[in-house]
Amino acid sequence: MQFLWAFLVGGAICVIGQLLMDVFKRTPGHAMSILVVAGAVVDGLGWYEPLVKFAGAGATVPITSFGNALVHGAITELNESGWIGVITGIFKITSGGISSAIIFSFLAALVFKPKG
Repeated sequence: MQFLWAFLVGGAICVIGQLLMDVFKRTPGHAMSILVVAGAVVDGLGWYEPLVKFAGAGATVPITSFGNALVHGAITELNESGWIGVITGIFKITSGGISSAIIFSFLAALVFKPKG
């Protein structure tokens, strides 16, 4: 049952992104930004953690989890370190993903000819 819920929740998040592009004529960058902000808002309201417990990878794999990680890290470090923790907390949790994106994008640009 856990696989089914992960598939349905993750698929629903992806459908929302596709609807943003097809129906509302947003660019992929706009759709991604909207989903990241939505994940941040849902985490700020305290609803993302129950969604992760319910759907597992269906909630942690899509781009909304990046917004969740940003807010979750900021709030956690705010409580532990004060206001400076808002900045450090964002990077503490997401640094691995951000670094990977930069490194693999660079490597892909070396292998393939980027269109500019």
